[in-house]
Amino acid sequence: MARSVGKNKWALFLLILVGIVLGSFIGHLVRGVDFLSWLNSGLDFAVGNPDGSGVVSLDLGAVAVHIGIRIKITIASVLGALAAVLIYKKI
Repeated sequence: MARSVGKNKWALFLLILVGIVLGSFIGHLVRGVDFLSWLNSGLDFAVGNPDGSGVVSLDLGAVAVHIGIRIKITIASVLGALAAVLIYKKI
């Protein structure tokens, strides 16, 4: 099986995920600092109830499963993803 020459797409995907997580973490850390609090502002999307119970529920008596998702896109996470893409291009 021939292997394609070039950069690995999975490495880019993982690097972007790391950039988003680190950016969100930095945004969370600086939310109390007056001149950096804008990094933590963004949009919040949720599928499910705000109390943590999911939209899809399966209760079998002994086991209960609740499935839902919540995504918060902040300025810091976008900047982290952009930094990850720039680092990927430099490598």
